[in-house]
Amino acid sequence: MADDFHKPTQYSGDKFDTFEGGEDPAQIMRVAHDTANALLSRARATDDAEVIERLVAYTDANGIDALAELWARSSPRSLPGALWRIYLIRVLIRQDATGTSFLFQRGLDMLPTIDALVAGAPMPTGPDEITALADQILRGLFRGDFAIALDRAASFSRILAAGCTSAADDADPTNPERATELTTRADRLAQTADEFAGCARLYRAGNLE
Repeated sequence: MADDFHKPTQYSGDKFDTFEGGEDPAQIMRVAHDTANALLSRARATDDAEVIERLVAYTDANGIDALAELWARSSPRSLPGALWRIYLIRVLIRQDATGTSFLFQRGLDMLPTIDALVAGAPMPTGPDEITALADQILRGLFRGDFAIALDRAASFSRILAAGCTSAADDADPTNPERATELTTRADRLAQTADEFAGCARLYRAGNLE
């Protein structure tokens, strides 16, 4: 990655999933899988709530770049790939909770599916609620049913994608650049939702590595 980040990094949506890896892909993949498994094992082996909260809030103190160096180039359908995407979505939400909650609420209004129930979103979903929901999903990876947490992340991303699509339609007549940005984000979030769902299936089959 060409940018020099300072901690904590402000990570904009247009940089979503664009980190580049190092010179040795095999070594990078080994480190990614080892660190992801170690982090998850540590979280699930402890009853100390403070440890879990520190893991949830890790990027608040250290920046998303610290995790990007470990996990950003991992396969989307892998343990480090899933952890990376959930942490990244959490960071993006916390950087713009108001905008995200607007798009999420729009998605809830537009999407005639059970995704709202799966995501566990409170009604209405304001900035505080959307931030808390992101933390709950990440916390669920560490303490609850891992597959259910991934399903919740998939539904969350799907709802947000629908909101971006709807907002893009509104913006298109007067602000085509904004409409294009929102459409791109919607496509990216829809893809991420599919990746989370794929990870959940792999985990239930015992094949998420």
